[in-house]
Amino acid sequence: MIKRNNINILAHRFSVAPMMDWTDRHCRVFHRLMSRRARLYTEMLTTGAVIHGDRARLLGFDPSEHPVALQLGGSDPHDLATAATIGEDFGYDEINLNVGCPSDRVKDGRFGACLMAEPALVAEGVAAMKRVVKIPVTVKCRIGIDDQDPEIALDVLARGVVAAGADVLIVHARKAWLNGLSPKENRDIPPLDYDRVYRLKAAMPAVPVIINGGIADIAEAKQHLAHVDGVMLGRAAYQDPWRLLAVDSELFGESAPHATMKDVFAAMMPYIEAQLAKGTRLHAITRHFVGAFHAVPGARAFRRHLAENGVRSGAGADVLRDAIALVGERVPASIAA
Repeated sequence: MIKRNNINILAHRFSVAPMMDWTDRHCRVFHRLMSRRARLYTEMLTTGAVIHGDRARLLGFDPSEHPVALQLGGSDPHDLATAATIGEDFGYDEINLNVGCPSDRVKDGRFGACLMAEPALVAEGVAAMKRVVKIPVTVKCRIGIDDQDPEIALDVLARGVVAAGADVLIVHARKAWLNGLSPKENRDIPPLDYDRVYRLKAAMPAVPVIINGGIADIAEAKQHLAHVDGVMLGRAAYQDPWRLLAVDSELFGESAPHATMKDVFAAMMPYIEAQLAKGTRLHAITRHFVGAFHAVPGARAFRRHLAENGVRSGAGADVLRDAIALVGERVPASIAA
C-alpha cells in the first residue's frame, strides 16, 4: 500500500467536504451509515472557538463517525498548534487547515482563502501543528485568489506546505474572487479548472492530491481518480445523500453498510432517540434528510411531512417514521450508476 508520512492513500480516496452549517455531528452520523469508507469532515472551527469555546459542544462527535477530520480556521501558528492538540486529544483522525473559505468573516479574521496570499504563513502554521500532533495534518485550498496566477500561486502554496510537513493537499479547483463576489457566488461563478489540479499532481507525484469542486456524482469521481489520488464531494453529497450509498461498492469494491435509504434510517433511529432524550430538537437532525429519497415515489410527501411536523416543539422519532412510511420502496437507478 502506498504511504506518505503514515498516510494510506486509500483513506482519502473519497471524502465529504466540510461545509458550514451543514456537516455537523448529526449529518456526519447520517453519512457514515451510507459509507464505511468516506472520510468525513467537521464544519470549519476557528482556533479561537476551539481554544476558548465550549469544547464539548463544538468538538464532540459520535464514535461511529470515524474516520473524521477536524477542520480549523486560523493563521497564528501558536494558536493552530494549540487547537490541533486539542483536536487530537478529542480523538479526531486528522487536522485540516482551511485555506479556501471565501466568506467576508473569514477574510476579516485572516484565515481561509485570503491566506493564499500568505503561503509562508500557512507553511508556518502547518509546521507548528506537525510538531505537536501525531495524526495527519492536511491543507484544503483554492487554486488561487483574485488576480493571482494559479500556475504560480498553487505551486508556491503547495510546495511550501508540503515542505512544512503537510500530509495531503485538498484542492478546490476554482479561484476565490474575494473582491467582487459573495461567498455563495464564489461556489459557482469562478470557472472550474480541473486540469490545474491534475498538473499539480503530475508535478508532485509523491504527494496525495485530492480534487474538490463541482463534482456531481460517483461516475464523475471515477473519472477524476484517473488523475488524482482522491475526490471530495460537497453539495452533491449533502443535497443528494443517496449518492453515498454507492461509494463503497463503486470506489472501494466493498458492500455498503446498508442497501437502501430505509435501511439507513432504521439504523439511525437509536441515535436519533438518544439525541432526543438529551434535549436535541428533531429538526436539528432531520434537516439533513431533505434529499434522501430523490426520484423515489413519495419523496415530496416525505419532505412535506418533516417540514410541517419535524419543527414542532417536542417532535419525536415517530414523526420521521411516519414520513418514511409515505415513501415507496423503489431505489433510483442512478444510485447504482
